Amino acid sequence: MLIKEKREMKYEKKQNKEQDILIAAEEEFLTKGYDGARTTSIAQRAGVTHAMLHYYFRTKEQLFNRVVEQKFGMVAMTMASVIADLSLPIVERIVHGARAHFDIAAKDPKLPAFMIHEILSNPERSTMIREKVKWITLNVHQNLQAQLDMAANRGEIRKIDAAELLLDIISLNVFSVLIYPFISQIADGFLPNYEDFKVKRKAEIADTIRRKLLIQ
Repeated sequence: MLIKEKREMKYEKKQNKEQDILIAAEEEFLTKGYDGARTTSIAQRAGVTHAMLHYYFRTKEQLFNRVVEQKFGMVAMTMASVIADLSLPIVERIVHGARAHFDIAAKDPKLPAFMIHEILSNPERSTMIREKVKWITLNVHQNLQAQLDMAANRGEIRKIDAAELLLDIISLNVFSVLIYPFISQIADGFLPNYEDFKVKRKAEIADTIRRKLLIQ
């Protein structure tokens, strides 16, 4: 029993160290970009030695890939759980999903800009990121389209293309997060503070998506 407990403690400690490194790596990548990020700085942020960082993640590229996998995995799980929740009407499920995606995008405004920069600036990393997005999109799209079609046939919503709906949700959420720092600087007083902006913008986007779904 004691041996098993020691093994479990060792495994938990390893998992915690890995997570500390991933959190530090995310901040380093978002702040400095992939090319500017340094594994020595990541190790310092995480409170581990440089050698220990390389023990868990052999290269900066491997560390970057894990960070990207975590982020897209979070989006995938959020969207999948919303679609699978049959206790809510389909319109409310989709609106809830749009709000959940907004929260992910708004949690760190640097993340969307970072992903766009990496996609445009490096062909190899662009391919990897596109593959992650493709996997999420295909899984969510297929399930969502089937549910939209059934709801439309029952007369609950109008006929909707799932790909266009997902594009609307992503575009509205990501653009809102990206544009805020720019607009808030050039038009002082035009926008509320970021916390109030998030609340109002999320509600507006949810209302826009709801109107798109409902039969006029």
